[in-house]
Amino acid sequence: MTTARAPRSRRAARSEPRPVHWGEYAAAVHRWELITGRPAPYPTQPGRHGRPVLAPPFVEWLMGLPPGWVTATYLELPRTAQLRALGNGVMPQQAARALRHLLDDLAHLQRLPCHPPASTTRDRHSDVSRPARTGRGSTHPPGAARASTAARPRRSGTHRRR
Repeated sequence: MTTARAPRSRRAARSEPRPVHWGEYAAAVHRWELITGRPAPYPTQPGRHGRPVLAPPFVEWLMGLPPGWVTATYLELPRTAQLRALGNGVMPQQAARALRHLLDDLAHLQRLPCHPPASTTRDRHSDVSRPARTGRGSTHPPGAARASTAARPRRSGTHRRR
């Protein structure tokens, strides 16, 4: 039993792709075309069963990668491997922003003076001053996330807490 979709899909697959009506995304697509300097590739391609599937060149364009970065024919990657590589990749703009933040943080850390903390307590076993503990003996800086109890190694019954 065949459905009405299959013949229509086959006809669409054989013919030249029609212009894409981006709808509410038209402004964003046009803006990205201007930024990348190249037109948007067709978003789908015919799949093995005649239905449209996501086209890797479109994903490559969305990510701002140069044409053929993953989809070049000499790479001989199947469509699924191309989409997997693109999905696991990082957009160049995202990587550049992350590096900028990292370098800003590093520059900020190098500018900070290194002074001992204002509040110190005496260690009762020695004459050494150490920073006062903040909240339940935590060694993490304020605001730092703590590991969940599931992630921490369990203590055996033979070890006693002091």
